[in-house]
Amino acid sequence: MWVRSVLSMTSLLGVAISSAVANPAIEPGDQARTSDFSFALVADSPYGDDNIPAFQRVIEDINGDTRVKLVMHAGDIKSGSTKCSDERIRARFEQIQTIKPPVIYTPGDNEWTDCHRPKAGRFNPVERLAFLRKVFFPVPGQTLGVSPMAVTTQAKSPGFKPFVENVMFEQADVVFSTQHLVGSNNNLKPWSGIDAKDSAKKPRAERLAEYQQRNAASLDWLDKTFARAKSSDARGVVIMIHANPNIEDDFTSKKRAGFNDYLNKLFALTADFNKPVLLLHGDKHVFFVDKPKLVPWYKDGDALTAFNTQHFLPNLTRVQGFGDTPQHWVKITINGEGEELFTVVPQIVEGN
Repeated sequence: MWVRSVLSMTSLLGVAISSAVANPAIEPGDQARTSDFSFALVADSPYGDDNIPAFQRVIEDINGDTRVKLVMHAGDIKSGSTKCSDERIRARFEQIQTIKPPVIYTPGDNEWTDCHRPKAGRFNPVERLAFLRKVFFPVPGQTLGVSPMAVTTQAKSPGFKPFVENVMFEQADVVFSTQHLVGSNNNLKPWSGIDAKDSAKKPRAERLAEYQQRNAASLDWLDKTFARAKSSDARGVVIMIHANPNIEDDFTSKKRAGFNDYLNKLFALTADFNKPVLLLHGDKHVFFVDKPKLVPWYKDGDALTAFNTQHFLPNLTRVQGFGDTPQHWVKITINGEGEELFTVVPQIVEGN
């Protein structure tokens, strides 16, 4: 087993997944083995404006846990029906900056992709993405949070200068990586709020170009992530995206069109790596841990014959974070040698 899941009763949740105690963080790039290392996953937070106080309680809960050494935020810092104003984006940034550990953030669709919607202000999503990158990634290669840390950014790779949000680093002999995949079918959903002619059959050129460039960046960064994990003999890989990529749907489903290229590569690289891979995301607002069912996950049945009859990849585990209402977080621990690599524990915040 690569993810431990021992059940116990709690007064707030009913059931929880077994936890582990963490030791102090090791610095990025330090290859020394560690006994335990814990980090937090938050997603779709604070989402609506009415959730701002609840998200602040989540932040305070995380800040009060000295075992948490970094925070992964899987995007959607606002709801899709609130205005994508400069003021709201900056306010979300300022709140996230009160988190004490380093914060690794990947954008969600609500803060840029869906900003064409009338209730969101009829903004051009490409313009909003540029603004979001300016606010949330002021220093490429440095995380957010009260105590930021250095990370490797794809923006330093030739041909990928805009992609400051795709980062990579190592902790506890595990490679962490973010790739920018968002809901609304990874931006293949038409921008109907600003362009009535935009459609799936006749896509707006600007929207399609954005998707193609970001998709190429994601595939490149995914390759580099597993290459780094192999070269450093990492114990595992942690990947964070925003979108729930509809893994269980057939590849012919329209809902998967924006994710097929990425999923095919992710599954092939995961199978080849043959060590634990943890996929983190938000988007659907319901916490779960699973072994996603692959039905089927590639067009060519001969691509990986050994996996053609399997319903899941044994070394791939997926975690979807809490989001919107209720506002809680997930503690994930990288365990020491000789144990299951990851332990996933939902953290229920009192008052939320």
